[in-house]
Amino acid sequence: MTEPQYRVTALAKFFQRGPTTVRALDGVDLEIAAGEFVALEGPSGSGKTTLLQLLGALDRPSSGDVIFEGRDLVKLPDHELASLRLRSFGFVFQQFNLIPTLTAVENVEAKLAPTGVDDIEGRARRMLEEVGLAERANHLPMHMSGGEQQRVAIARALSVEPRVVLADEPTGNLDTKTGGEIIDLLAGLAAEHGSTVIVATHDATLAERAPRRLSMRDGRLVGVVAAV
Repeated sequence: MTEPQYRVTALAKFFQRGPTTVRALDGVDLEIAAGEFVALEGPSGSGKTTLLQLLGALDRPSSGDVIFEGRDLVKLPDHELASLRLRSFGFVFQQFNLIPTLTAVENVEAKLAPTGVDDIEGRARRMLEEVGLAERANHLPMHMSGGEQQRVAIARALSVEPRVVLADEPTGNLDTKTGGEIIDLLAGLAAEHGSTVIVATHDATLAERAPRRLSMRDGRLVGVVAAV
């Protein structure tokens, strides 16, 4: 039997706000296989973003374990987590997070530069071509639509050929039609590149596009929906 890419056990994350303890995650158990496309759905404050951050080694839990490809992210030193974030994980955010003074191709190059890969510009331009933006490669973000900016963000995330793509409300600033196109593009490209995709969204319609949907409420997984 194939070992899952992720095995999450009793995962919890607590925050202290004055005298109040906020349970952002409260005992999450989860397995995700390599190459899966998974949607985390639920309202704001349900724990989706916190879980995504822990899966992407952007934060450490209060308790529990996150086993990624046999390694416990909770126990890895900071420099190993930094290497994973650079080479193994690709991130896509609601706000796009593009550098406003850099062109589309330069934004993708900025992700590639620390990896030391050959022909950084060539790879960056190929990725922009894959997301349909070859002709916009030399444009600044301010001269691009929201959908185009998110396509650049996807090209940037996939440029390092990550094993996992983590997308936090990637369609939150887009209209419904463009949002659906972005989800389909992300899923299709990730499949071509062999990446696992984990998307956090409050939009049930977009979550339905994923073969596997995990519903969250109050820091807990409350339901799993698999495609028929």
